[in-house]
Amino acid sequence: MTLALPNDEPFDSLSPPVLRASTVVFKTFDDFVKRKRRQPDGYSYGITGTPTARLLESRIAALEGGRHCVITPSGQSALMTTVMGFVRGGDHLLVSAACYGALKTFSEKWLAHMGVQVELYRPDIGADIDALIRPNTRMICMEAPGTVSMEMPDIPAVAATARRRGVLTMMDNTWASPLGFRPLEHGVDFSIEAATKLFGGHSDLLMGAISMNDHAHYEVLRETQSILGQQVSPDDCFLVLRGLETLKVRLDAQSATTLDIARWLQNQPQVERLLFPALEGDAGHAVWKRDFRGSGCLFSVILKPAPEAAFHGFFDSLQRFSIGASWGGVHSLAAYYPAPLQAQRAFPVTDQPIVRLAIGLEDKDALIADLAAALQGYARHPSNRAPATGGA
Repeated sequence: MTLALPNDEPFDSLSPPVLRASTVVFKTFDDFVKRKRRQPDGYSYGITGTPTARLLESRIAALEGGRHCVITPSGQSALMTTVMGFVRGGDHLLVSAACYGALKTFSEKWLAHMGVQVELYRPDIGADIDALIRPNTRMICMEAPGTVSMEMPDIPAVAATARRRGVLTMMDNTWASPLGFRPLEHGVDFSIEAATKLFGGHSDLLMGAISMNDHAHYEVLRETQSILGQQVSPDDCFLVLRGLETLKVRLDAQSATTLDIARWLQNQPQVERLLFPALEGDAGHAVWKRDFRGSGCLFSVILKPAPEAAFHGFFDSLQRFSIGASWGGVHSLAAYYPAPLQAQRAFPVTDQPIVRLAIGLEDKDALIADLAAALQGYARHPSNRAPATGGA
């Protein structure tokens, strides 16, 4: 259907239009026959997006300091789409042991059965990754800092080594966002964001983004997006476009509160250590300070050893923090990762459970009070008390 406007006056708005379409129509038979020539930027079928999606992609690419962007239905799908676009049977794939869990599972349980040689590597690696590169290494998958365990790799050193050896690199940059680190400017080929989190910012959508500079890579990923059906609702595109308008002010506020809360936690008797590269004394602090801006809103806590049941006392005492895993919104979250899960990891940082905290936009003092109550709940939980001795 052709939309007939009542007049030719232009319409401008501060709010981007939401254009929905599953079917793209063509003016002539020749246009239809040659429709594939419109890609990777044009419109030939709903699965490759509408102008609403293209507007979001252009804004994310600019934010990343890149030339191109392809959006997908989730951060997880952005990781998978990038790998599937370039890795084939017989290739060798290097994956950080601290990458997002679904990427590791996909690599080890799917790709490995398709003839891909999958190898996990130490998450805080640098130029010494050169020793792991084989003649058939196709891609290196990174995340900084690592999911849950927060290790900090030397991204520029890995990227430089990979480029010298002709190996592609991708990095999950969700923790820092482009406001804190721009992987493309440090030699990484693909910068991946879970737009679900900081870009959207309100815990109400799922989306991923793949940004890059190389046009040939962009053509491959647009085709991969189309073949795998990885398109995004234009309504969700609108929500992320709106979220980007407040990204900086949200992240600045959340980062400042996060650093204050982390420093407070360092001094609590129930806390054994924090996993947070923005803190002095963290193993990854020097690399973080050299390359990153802003401290993010997510870190992990290792509490003093206690029976696992004591964590009920911690989590059941929380009032301000919700219990949940998908962070990046305006509400603070706490998540739990049990000891057996840490023990099973390659290159573990601890054999104790990990509590991960995501800091939102609530009042800092209220959040600290909530954590103080949770730590008291952890300390006084019956399973965490010393047995009574002596006495009549």
